[in-house]
Amino acid sequence: MNTVPASTVPAATPSTAYEGVAPPLPVMRVPLLNRERELFAYEILFHHESSDPQALLRGALGMITDGALTRLVRGNRAFLNLPAELLPEDADVLLHQPRLGVVLQPHVANDAALMKRLQQMAQRGCQFMLDVGSQDLDNSLPFEALLHMVQLVRLDASQLAPELLAQRAQLLHARGLHVVAGQVNDHLAYERCMELPLGAVQGRYLLVPQPMAVPVLTANRLSMLRLMGALHESNPGPVELGNIVRDDAVLSYKLLSCVNSAYFALPRQLKSVQQAAIFFGVTRMRNWVDTMAMCSMDDRPPELLRAALIRAHMCEELAQGMPHGHAEMAFTVGLFSLLDTLMCAPMEFLLPQLRLTPEISDALTGRGGPFASILQQVLAWEANELTSAQIPTQRIQRLAAIYLNATQWADQVYASANEKSVQ
Repeated sequence: MNTVPASTVPAATPSTAYEGVAPPLPVMRVPLLNRERELFAYEILFHHESSDPQALLRGALGMITDGALTRLVRGNRAFLNLPAELLPEDADVLLHQPRLGVVLQPHVANDAALMKRLQQMAQRGCQFMLDVGSQDLDNSLPFEALLHMVQLVRLDASQLAPELLAQRAQLLHARGLHVVAGQVNDHLAYERCMELPLGAVQGRYLLVPQPMAVPVLTANRLSMLRLMGALHESNPGPVELGNIVRDDAVLSYKLLSCVNSAYFALPRQLKSVQQAAIFFGVTRMRNWVDTMAMCSMDDRPPELLRAALIRAHMCEELAQGMPHGHAEMAFTVGLFSLLDTLMCAPMEFLLPQLRLTPEISDALTGRGGPFASILQQVLAWEANELTSAQIPTQRIQRLAAIYLNATQWADQVYASANEKSVQ
């Protein structure tokens, strides 16, 4: 089979997407979703253990001025989770970004000089989200002044009793504030939140499967599962792979539209799935088919689908240097790590129908194998739990670069699959 060598094929995304940030600032975006499960805003979390807060500020402002932050959030509204004390006296960089706000902590109300600076920023249009967490809603004058300054208030749904969460959400909503429920980490908490006057919800609930007594797959999901099973069962060649996908005209169209997009800058247009399989190699093309199939699940939150794509890209990049073929298998591990959440069915029900290799299945079920540690590292990065005590600083910087590129790749692929712009 005349395949192009892997080194000449764009594996997932151009590696230059974030070369402007050197070394890249370890940063991640965490979505806040509205009641329709659409993106409300991103929170930007910075991984910082350094004793030099000014270095953190310089890195954050550098991401704003060179456009890296805009690319990271696709121009959507975002809130920087930075200590307010680090905000510069001259905040013009922030003020020139109308969709960029700042997360504030309640203690800033007690700093008169800082409050004066924040008030000036608010008057010039900067938006603030006050992270109250589980603290009492103070009746003091400084705290009242802070509440008058912010547009959003976030409450900690994991620390507040349901009755108290409801009471505070009602009180803040009555004052004309957008209320955000944070730390919503399971579906029971999410269902309770949906009964409250909330502007947005944030938490790990998005990434965990919803408990179901009996899995019931819709016709669309069952068809997708069968397609994936056929792709992974017989190790098809280019012709067989093309035949498997051929009957799904929509999938074939999306697949070719994506790989032929200007983003990947192929030397020539690929006119069939078989051609694409010869060009990319069957294993990589099978990953693309899986990706396009999952992106077609329009009944699932887009941020959940993007999370699966980000995991896939990160796992693939971290597997570079392993034996031949392992990077593509690592991609499958990352992509399918959210399959149970996407399909609303337990992994033990789905995997027997996919007939994946033991190395992939073992990683997805927590039994170990060559990809388990890679997936766990990606999950730790996603949860913002990695520290320099666990892995070297150089590794954290590499993960930062991989993550930034993964987000851009995921956004572009998702947009191409759904025929939307990346805005």
